[in-house]
Amino acid sequence: MLDATPEGLICPREEIFDRASVAEAIAGGVEDAAGDGAKLRANTVSVLRGVLASGREAIAGALADDPIAAHATVRAYAWLTDCVVDTAFTVATTHLHPLHNPTAGERLAVLAVGGYGRFEMAPFSDVDLLFLTPYKITPWAESVIESMLYMLWDLRLKVGHSARTVKDCLRLGKDDFTIRTALLEHRHICGDSDLSAELGEQLWSGLFKGTEAEFIEAKLEERANRHKKQGGQRYVVEPNVKEGKGGLRDLQTLFWVAKYVHRVSRIAELRQLGMFTEDEYATFQEADNYLWAIRCHLHLITGRAMDQLTFDLQVEVAGRMGYEDKGGRRAVEHFMQDYFRHATAVGELTRIFLTALESSHVKREPLLQGLFKRRRRIRAPFSVNQGRMTIADETAFLSDGLNILRMFEEALRTGLLIHPDAMRLATAHLDLIDDDVRNSKEAGRIFLDLLIKHGNPERALRRMNELGVLGAFIPEFAPIVAMMQFNMYHSYTVDEHTIQVISALAEIERGERVEDLPVSSRIMKAGIDRRVLYTALFCHDLGKGREEDHSILGARIARVVAPRLGLTRAETETVEWLVRYHLLMSDVAQKRDLSDPRTVKGFAKAVGSKARLDLLLVLTVCDIRGVGPHVWNNWKAALLRDLYNQTRRALEDGIEAYSTGARATEAKKALRDALGSWDKKDLRTETTRHYEPYWQGLSTDEHVVFAKLLRGLDAHEIRIDLTQDIDRDATRAAFALADHPGIFSRLAGALALVGANVVDARTYTSKDGWATPVFWIQDNEGKPFEQSRLKRLEDMIHKTLKGEVVAREAMRDRDKIKKRERAFRVPTNISFDNEGSEIYSIIEVDTRDRPGLLYDLTRALAANNVYIASAVIATYGEQVVDTFYVKDMFGLKFHSEPKRKALEKKLREAIERGAERANT
Repeated sequence: MLDATPEGLICPREEIFDRASVAEAIAGGVEDAAGDGAKLRANTVSVLRGVLASGREAIAGALADDPIAAHATVRAYAWLTDCVVDTAFTVATTHLHPLHNPTAGERLAVLAVGGYGRFEMAPFSDVDLLFLTPYKITPWAESVIESMLYMLWDLRLKVGHSARTVKDCLRLGKDDFTIRTALLEHRHICGDSDLSAELGEQLWSGLFKGTEAEFIEAKLEERANRHKKQGGQRYVVEPNVKEGKGGLRDLQTLFWVAKYVHRVSRIAELRQLGMFTEDEYATFQEADNYLWAIRCHLHLITGRAMDQLTFDLQVEVAGRMGYEDKGGRRAVEHFMQDYFRHATAVGELTRIFLTALESSHVKREPLLQGLFKRRRRIRAPFSVNQGRMTIADETAFLSDGLNILRMFEEALRTGLLIHPDAMRLATAHLDLIDDDVRNSKEAGRIFLDLLIKHGNPERALRRMNELGVLGAFIPEFAPIVAMMQFNMYHSYTVDEHTIQVISALAEIERGERVEDLPVSSRIMKAGIDRRVLYTALFCHDLGKGREEDHSILGARIARVVAPRLGLTRAETETVEWLVRYHLLMSDVAQKRDLSDPRTVKGFAKAVGSKARLDLLLVLTVCDIRGVGPHVWNNWKAALLRDLYNQTRRALEDGIEAYSTGARATEAKKALRDALGSWDKKDLRTETTRHYEPYWQGLSTDEHVVFAKLLRGLDAHEIRIDLTQDIDRDATRAAFALADHPGIFSRLAGALALVGANVVDARTYTSKDGWATPVFWIQDNEGKPFEQSRLKRLEDMIHKTLKGEVVAREAMRDRDKIKKRERAFRVPTNISFDNEGSEIYSIIEVDTRDRPGLLYDLTRALAANNVYIASAVIATYGEQVVDTFYVKDMFGLKFHSEPKRKALEKKLREAIERGAERANT
């Protein structure tokens, strides 16, 4: 019989499902049907549809009032579903298919299985039912099941069902772990309770007993495959609350294993078994409740079963759960920080639980230890247990707070994993890491050794962070733990990003990136101040999440942290400088025209020395590589390498010796050598027709391409050369045509129409009236265009330039921002710089990226008689910085403030019009 008084529902049971009034309404439907089965079924569905809607509304309303009360909510949804299923069963067995003299075989039990069997349901969870019969299914049972299913389907419930005997369940469960797991969580709803009890006894005695080890291995393998499918780690930017690492399925896996091994009915019973402490049980309950709350809100927002926390839904869920903007951070960032903290806690619980299973010999010990040939002798107060490092003498260990740090040092030194019992002990006594420990020279020595001595610092840092040791030892680190940056650029939380960049540096040091990063590898091999570099990387983002510029604040924090770790005054000053300017090299390389001599001169002056240049390059490379798995590419590598090489020459030969005239002379000589077969007249024409910026802005390969395009060019002809520039992960699109106003904009429009993302562009006008623009473009995956697409690309460009396709009209349908990406806020900033270039004004536009943005901006500039010499495009997820080197119609810089204001207004209008179009 269905429980009439369930505990812990989010609102009174009468508001969810008033059994008395429903019974009365059903009775009225029976009388009205007068024996017509189809009509009775329709009447029942009509009653249940209304009750189901009002019950769901009551639960949703109660959750809105108490948005974190998830356990009470999922129980309420499960109970509402129980009531509906029970009512359908009663109508089917009492009125539609009554059985007055049932035989022993004509018995039927309806059981909930899977998550529903756990008495947990989100608003749009599946209704998984098992129809259980004692022997082969009878015609009567078949009719009852069919009538029930029709009613449930008519209610638009997503029903998963099976009809089996007890023997069927045992046979199928033996071969299929998914079925076995579902059966593990079976729960009687209605029908023959003796039959349900028989199934339970048979499962425990005939299937589960003695197969614990194989079940655990199967569940752990399933968990590993699921994690791999979901991205492999818990800090993905759009996590799956149910299936992702640290999500609900991980907690459910713990419960399945616990129930299978110890026959517990509730996770609370693991406390009595000594597998969880009171604190760990509280952590389980809190994480489980929090993740269920998110899942319920996701279902209610989308009106369907939805478990992926996409960017747009993150904002809505944060609002529903009561988060607010504060401290310079958006509500969604506070919300996601809490999410990642809970996901980390779930990982810790899993590790603790699995090791407890090893202790009871139910699960095999880890095979990893067999990989180590010669084990280093372990030092007191530590010992080895189950192949892991643990605490031999708790009293000795707790007598000195430094031992908590020594635990991680010893683990790295010996190559041993740390036993969860040791982790538990350390976590329970974090208060031992007090100011005396933080300020001791030995603590600083241990921490620096963890970074620079053992070759794999990320392993120690990640474990220290998960256990709270890192935040306890370096309090300045605590605010960035699990801090999410709400954008499409960063794939990791700030603390995980910090660990990733240190891991990237360790890879270079171990010689694993010689081919990918030849310059950085050479610098590290030649010798560099490793203490400074590792400390700077550790500190570089400690200022994140505040209202103040994180580089400035981070430098101040580094000034305090570095001496505590034992760095000298000179080393601390260098660390502080690196943190303060850790974005400088990336910004200059990606946002400025490196062919402009003043760019390199200004950067060289800011850096000041070859030693700092080396440090800054390696730091910049590691910082970019630590942003996400697909952020680093050959384009960024080429830009940084170019800036580094030019700056090094400027520093070594003297900044003033960085002559533009000399570079032009060298470029012309190189072209003459490359075109040795040309007659002297054609060669002289080519080397005298271009201004100096052309010679210093392009490579010899590009000079050769343009020389061939221009040779014999007719005034009405447009020549195009599309070449895959594999070294830069881009396709180079070079054009030669008669110069006229707006050509740059029309080309940008044509490229946008074929889905090309422009990453760099230059345009030069020759002395004899030819335009020679060149664009470097990528496809939507940040790769060069495939050879097969180049012909279509060229055809579209020709059509656009001839006016056969009007880019402005064609872009309307293509210039759209995806719904899930509309939650991002990127304020528009436009700046003018007249000092960064000898002959050009630099306009920097920092705004929200979208497909047609470059076209809109260049069209606005052309309409205002602005000549564009080059455009440099730097994209950071949803944010883009478009930098234009420009002159006015008289060939002058924009010195006039009113002119700059007027031009800024036009650019903002173009951005706003485009944004409105993209969001419709």
